[in-house]
Amino acid sequence: MTIQRTLSIIKPDATRRNLTGRINAKFEDAGLRIVAQKRLHLSLAQAQAFYAVHKDRPFFAELTEFMASAPVVVQVLEGEDAIARNRAVMGATNPANADAGTIRKEFALSVGENSVHGSDAPDTAAQEIAFFFSGLELVG
Repeated sequence: MTIQRTLSIIKPDATRRNLTGRINAKFEDAGLRIVAQKRLHLSLAQAQAFYAVHKDRPFFAELTEFMASAPVVVQVLEGEDAIARNRAVMGATNPANADAGTIRKEFALSVGENSVHGSDAPDTAAQEIAFFFSGLELVG
């Protein structure tokens, strides 16, 4: 196993319900360390830039409007196989298909309002982390 970093976003549906601490506890209980974190309110243009890979998908407008609707918490998680571990802790995108004990099973409201985002691969993680954080902000 290898030590990795991955981006995590606690989405507006979760920040509105004050779930940041409970979600972070799940990451930490799974052996992931939070090495950078900030709360911010994305503009629509920022959300569109971050999710540009999905610009031709039918859900793009709804996703970006949702992500700009309220504050989010962006953070960098670090640990052994952090990408896969984070994705396991998050659970399936559709909360109805998520395993018991996962973030999405416990907290997601719907497929669209599924409480968290996580990078899906090392290259994606590097790009997504760089979108929100400078190297000086990553303190491991």
